[in-house]
Amino acid sequence: MKQTFIVVTGLPGVGKSTLAEGLAQRLQIPIFSVDPIESGILRSGLVRSFETGLAAYHVAETLAAEHLKLGLSVIIDAVSPVDEAREMWRGLARRYRVHLKIIECVLDEATHRRRVEARVRRLPHFPELTWDDVEARRKEYLPWQDARLIVDTQQDEAANLVRALEYVEGE
Repeated sequence: MKQTFIVVTGLPGVGKSTLAEGLAQRLQIPIFSVDPIESGILRSGLVRSFETGLAAYHVAETLAAEHLKLGLSVIIDAVSPVDEAREMWRGLARRYRVHLKIIECVLDEATHRRRVEARVRRLPHFPELTWDDVEARRKEYLPWQDARLIVDTQQDEAANLVRALEYVEGE
């Protein structure tokens, strides 16, 4: 596989991390997930805020840049709801002249809500996601304009991984 920069995006709780982790295992490339990064930042004693979330995006960007400059592929796992976050990823792809492959995970509302309400991630110092959190993010989540693969995570996980691999490995 030629050097590729993969961004797995979508609302919180739709299954981004599951798909991103599957890709990372199959492709043997690193994944930088914003929520665990923010959890690590919070372990230092900072209070969760907009700034700790922004810092997590910047840490993910920095780690991705370090790998991309070495000619390695990388995966970002992040909601990326607004243009500023998305431009961060586009800018890395331009700077390192790599293929940007965006995979947007979606899910019908009823299934999404059931998953969120049942989910327990146990990230240190990082609160569990509530449906109200998802609804708040939905209000700021802009439609993507970039070319991307849209994956319905209600479908079979293995089949979704195959589709994502085909997309990533294709021109």
